Amino acid sequence: MGYSIFYVVLFLSIVCVGISLAFNIEDQKRDKIGWLPGQPNMNVEFEQYSGYVTVNEKSERALFYWLIEAPLNRGPNSRPLVLWLNGGPGCSSIAYGASEEIGPFHIKSDGKTLFLNPYAWNNLANLLFLDSPAGVGFSYCNKSTDLYTFGDKKTAEDAYIFLVNWFERFPQYKHREFYIAGESYAGHYVPQLAQLVYRRNKGINNPDINFKGFLVGNGVTDDYHDYVGTFEYWWTHGLISDSTYRNLRIACDFGSSQHPSVQCMQATRLAVAEQGNIDPYSIYTLPCNNTGSLGRSLNGRYPWMSRAYDPCTERYSDLYYNRPEVQKALHANVTGIPYIWKTCSDVVGNYWTDSPLSMLPIYRELINAGLKIWVFSGDTDAVVPVTATRYSIDALKLPTIINWYPWYDSGKVGGWSQVYKGLTLVTVRGAGHEVPLHKPREAFILFRSFLESKYMPSS
Repeated sequence: MGYSIFYVVLFLSIVCVGISLAFNIEDQKRDKIGWLPGQPNMNVEFEQYSGYVTVNEKSERALFYWLIEAPLNRGPNSRPLVLWLNGGPGCSSIAYGASEEIGPFHIKSDGKTLFLNPYAWNNLANLLFLDSPAGVGFSYCNKSTDLYTFGDKKTAEDAYIFLVNWFERFPQYKHREFYIAGESYAGHYVPQLAQLVYRRNKGINNPDINFKGFLVGNGVTDDYHDYVGTFEYWWTHGLISDSTYRNLRIACDFGSSQHPSVQCMQATRLAVAEQGNIDPYSIYTLPCNNTGSLGRSLNGRYPWMSRAYDPCTERYSDLYYNRPEVQKALHANVTGIPYIWKTCSDVVGNYWTDSPLSMLPIYRELINAGLKIWVFSGDTDAVVPVTATRYSIDALKLPTIINWYPWYDSGKVGGWSQVYKGLTLVTVRGAGHEVPLHKPREAFILFRSFLESKYMPSS
């Protein structure tokens, strides 16, 4: 009798698992991308999926994702999975990470045509891009008041629920090596989500989310050290006057307050005015001025500019992702959002509710947990500059394994690196805020070194 019950239970379990897998396969088929408008007329040797994952049934909150797998000839089944997040807060990972940085397709100036990125990171890993939180990019919620209540904590919780549900839809990625990467305000998103995954994996022998570490570029890390380092960068690079630098140091005390004082805001406005019409995200390249014609390439007129960088790239995303045929191909905008798609939300970032002063306690916890942690910085960014990152990392007081040294690409210095116990710091010479946009080849080398747990090449 006991054996009969056992086999009945076993049979029912197998049936339930089979039904669940069938639903997952159907969901995957529904999300598979056949062809993107403007895609190069050639065989694309990698699979793509995009669509929505619900993270809150009550508020009908759903996050939009885009999975771009490694090419078939590079063995996608053996490659790790990397989640990429952009910051803002309120900016789209589809617009930035996928479309102008590490994705395989970038958008031409006509806003209609795509071209292949030879240094796409999906040559090394399977890439998962997420528009987060809801209200950003194609992600949505049908309870509009939610848009005014997002902050760090809610964003991390929703992103974690997304991951749990996404792995159910794509069970072939369960137990696969998994990393989280991002830049800018994702300097908050990445470690906070990493902490959630790490803590909720505790006590599980073989967790579905096989989390191994994270990678952050030009990331907001610690308010006090970030601001001290930013003001110093402005002054040492000749962007502001001596008197304004002194005023900033006196007026802006970020060690005791969540928000800058009136005096600090006044000093900051004066500093921005003194900097003039530059691109603060890349101080040695031309800004994309509104007076210029949309989509005109500057490379031919200004040969000294890096050909890898076009300062108007986000305009091309605005054009491309508002096209109905593009949205249809991506299985996006299924609810018919009443506003045009934008690279960054006008609402989400302006009503941010919580933002801890420092990520350093999370870094300490995850370093002690033995996770792989790399931090990188483009050294021509004046928004979250290399000095800010160095001050923040120095505050961790980590023992040095390998002292500051130049790393090389084809005989040329690509930047500098320092290896600490539990963390690796890498700078990228001549790169702005979006390192893979400004220096795609160097960023590719950095990512490869991260995945392979190798030091940056010293010769």
